Amino acid sequence: MALPLRNGRIRLSQGSLFWREVGSGPTIVFLHGNWADGSQWIPLMAQLGDHFHCLAPDLLGFGESSRLRPTDYSIALQAQSLAEYLERICSRSIILVAEGVGAWTATRYAQSHPEQVRGLVVIAPEGVSAPALKQRWRRTRWLAGRWSLGAMGLMLFGPLGAMLGQQRWLRRTWQRRRQLRDYEATCRLLFLRRRQDLKAERLERQLPELLVPVKVLQPQRVSPTTHALNQAYSNCFQRQVLQPVPVSEAELWNAPEVVAEILQDLGVNVIAPGQS
Repeated sequence: MALPLRNGRIRLSQGSLFWREVGSGPTIVFLHGNWADGSQWIPLMAQLGDHFHCLAPDLLGFGESSRLRPTDYSIALQAQSLAEYLERICSRSIILVAEGVGAWTATRYAQSHPEQVRGLVVIAPEGVSAPALKQRWRRTRWLAGRWSLGAMGLMLFGPLGAMLGQQRWLRRTWQRRRQLRDYEATCRLLFLRRRQDLKAERLERQLPELLVPVKVLQPQRVSPTTHALNQAYSNCFQRQVLQPVPVSEAELWNAPEVVAEILQDLGVNVIAPGQS
């Protein structure tokens, strides 16, 4: 029987943080991906709650968490707020499971608090330079801003583009812009900061010195972006951290038995879901 999901909210120095919580046992902190909030993890938490204490916060500026200064975003600030949150709720030993900007934040936290992190499990981790995504920042930046030149150009080009048979391209581009604008915090972290600010927070130099056990999940079928980010992150380590998993990227977070097996590989000895 599924355990009841609990919600919480806490005031931090840089804003308020909202989280979801269920279960008891070893603590897993789930940090969401680029185009999501902590609710991304609810199906997985419901199935792991019998064996784990699961926490899924919304990063500051995402979901129901807020920023005091909505124009000031950095991964350092996200990791600092995560540390403040975990200190307040007295969670001393954790496993981090994270995706996208959440994985970047989790890695930064693990670098600063290796004594607290028992393991780090990531997929599509941002914060690394992937050669296959070299133009991603520039291509997305022109479309992501509130008053971007790209958006104004689309408005002006729209009627002509429709006449030239470009309706499908226009529709896809507008859908992409709506997604970007719906997740302003993601845009500010990944695409609307100056290139030098992003470069200063990149992980390549720190990852080889990361002390905690790491797994980079490589599902059977992944998007080109996930594949490029996984490879760039994994290549920073001298040890093998890439972990093939027998499901697709779309199915991964609905496969608690796969996640439990990976956690056991990190030394978390629990009964996997579905076992007695």
